[in-house]
Amino acid sequence: MRVEVTDVFLRDGLQDEPVIVSTAHKLEIAEALVDAGLKRIEVSSFVNPKRVPQMADAADVLMSLPAVPGIVYTSLALNGRGIQRAVDAGATDIQVVTSASQAHSNANAGQAIEDALASLGAAVAELPDVRFFAGISTAFTCPFEGAIDPSYLLRVVRAFKGMGITDIGLADTLGTTPTAQVMASLHHVREAEPDLTYYLHLHNAHSQALATASAAVGSGVVRFDAALGGYGGCPFAPGAHGNIATEELVRHLHDAGHQTGINEDRLAEAVRLARDVVAHSPAAGALDPAR
Repeated sequence: MRVEVTDVFLRDGLQDEPVIVSTAHKLEIAEALVDAGLKRIEVSSFVNPKRVPQMADAADVLMSLPAVPGIVYTSLALNGRGIQRAVDAGATDIQVVTSASQAHSNANAGQAIEDALASLGAAVAELPDVRFFAGISTAFTCPFEGAIDPSYLLRVVRAFKGMGITDIGLADTLGTTPTAQVMASLHHVREAEPDLTYYLHLHNAHSQALATASAAVGSGVVRFDAALGGYGGCPFAPGAHGNIATEELVRHLHDAGHQTGINEDRLAEAVRLARDVVAHSPAAGALDPAR
């Protein structure tokens, strides 16, 4: 089976690190990911730079990336303003994100889910030429509310469907959700909305993310997010752990006989580069714990 892996190091991997990685280094890491065979790379997040200073150069990064045939660079936005900033910087593929948890939405986006969805929906409607896909944070477990009722998750899925978005990612933001719970929620939404395409964004608290990925592949999921070196986390979800590591996921998929198109040796070089860059980048200063 062919499985697509999106590397999210440049966005999710860096947003929770207490350092500021230069634009030049981000571009160098993007090049290493392309060389390793990644076809889809999340490179920026158009959010408030005062709250997430690691993403302050989002526009510079996006505008400086070389156009490579077959490579898709994606960006993230939480509201209409972020979407417009991304479009102004040349974004063609934008992930719009909200939470399945009301409390996390207030902490992460600074507004209620309904308000976030309304803002996103209005912006999406005005930009028919942009390829939008959706991400749902805390899709299974919230640090403030606990387990998320699958029926509530489904309401958010359907809100994105109502915008015309058919490609939807479900995130285990904390990385603590048991595999059985992830699969039960995934089954619930897929059974209710079988015509949508789903992918998983897995964080990894108890080394269980690979087991969840295996179960998901077995159920037909063929797209996953991952981050070089297992970096990442949400600054505004207390207890969130790093992402499933791209190199571990790729090795696991290859060992199971699946194809990714990714070269493991070159991917290892990208991991070494990412770790070196993080280790030698200047401190970001005190981070606002509210997001």
